Amino acid sequence: MAEGNWTRVSEFILMSFSFLPTEMQSLLFLTFLVIYLVTLLGNSLIILVTLADPMLHSPMYFFLRNLSFIEIGFNLVIVPKMRGPLIAQDTTISFLGCATQMYFFFFFGVSECFLLATMAYDHYVAICSPLHYPVIMKPRTRAKLAAFSWFPGIPVATVQTTWLFSFPFCGTNIINHYFCEPPALLKLASADTYNAEMALFSMGVIVLLAPVSLILVSYWRIISTVIRMQSGEGRLKVFSTCSSHLTVVVLYYGSGIFAYMRPNSKTMNERDKVMSLFYSVMTSMLNPIIYSLRNKDVKGALSKLAGR
Repeated sequence: MAEGNWTRVSEFILMSFSFLPTEMQSLLFLTFLVIYLVTLLGNSLIILVTLADPMLHSPMYFFLRNLSFIEIGFNLVIVPKMRGPLIAQDTTISFLGCATQMYFFFFFGVSECFLLATMAYDHYVAICSPLHYPVIMKPRTRAKLAAFSWFPGIPVATVQTTWLFSFPFCGTNIINHYFCEPPALLKLASADTYNAEMALFSMGVIVLLAPVSLILVSYWRIISTVIRMQSGEGRLKVFSTCSSHLTVVVLYYGSGIFAYMRPNSKTMNERDKVMSLFYSVMTSMLNPIIYSLRNKDVKGALSKLAGR
């Protein structure tokens, strides 16, 4: 749509990993295809076994099931479109498509942040108040906690996406990324984006650091309880319960904080793309693997499901 000497952008071009040789892009396509399928299969199995096995109807597995739903959503939002430029040279994404992708990126990303904090709280109650755990974590309470984890994604995604796409995009339409990531898109805006960058940074502070604070407090209480334990077997059981969650937290929050809690550069370099892979793609695939390999109950339920 023409406006004076400017032409408003109607679609964007995703650069993805075009800087790599053709052979390497083909290899990446196959890699991302495997990641896509493993993520869908792994998280679907987690959902299936936690629903099918009565032994896995506890609050911990209820929240794990919610996490798997989020990971499937994240996977469907990011991975299918990022494979196109690698094999079919399908590098374009419509203006509306980019806005939709960003909305659900915010929604699932924020929801996962708060859900991981809720899972940390669940571990704290289970370990520090085991006798009161069934009363505190009754079905109605855990449903409210799950709703609390999902809800913040809606206002954050709505406000941030609406604001970012209210900027005029009248110059270049080439996004140096494999999806419509907010910092990469802001670099294309034909206006002063300082306030938007500060808002994005503030959102990162709230969405990342607030749940992290709850996680740290929960694990501080857990560590204090573990130190007072006399039984080595009890300590080992606590470690087994918390290690999977801690691994996921470090992977997700570590890469997310690196991407959104550091000074914003004028250009999007290849290191930024690689780091984005951890929180947008890799954690979705690794979560069911981490929880399956380090959890005897899940492995047992998977074996029974395979036997059926």
